Amino acid sequence: MVMPTAADADSWVTRYVTAWNTNDPQDIGALFTQTATYSPAPYQPSWQGRTEIVERWLAIRDEPGETEFEWTVVSICDDLAVVTGTTRYPRASFSNLWLVRLTDEGECHEFGEWWMEHPSGG
Repeated sequence: MVMPTAADADSWVTRYVTAWNTNDPQDIGALFTQTATYSPAPYQPSWQGRTEIVERWLAIRDEPGETEFEWTVVSICDDLAVVTGTTRYPRASFSNLWLVRLTDEGECHEFGEWWMEHPSGG
């Protein structure tokens, strides 16, 4: 196993943001391994496998241009990238914490997300 670098994690997040804005099933699917898990929020069941991840993503998708996302890769440890970010919608903003486990090929095999709405809402 080759440990991912901060640049690898940053590249993956850049591709994630592209998929977020295109809603293209191929862009989304290319982010994840065939057997990846995706946890959209704490205490909710994970989405299992690339097919379900793409389907569930598209079921709750944001429209292109609806969001702005800024992020920082905070830490890399083994295959785990820790990413913090801020998502801005027209009427609300959120702080995000992502745990992203990457393969040597730059695909995610485990994704966990925690998010909190900013008290001001904007």
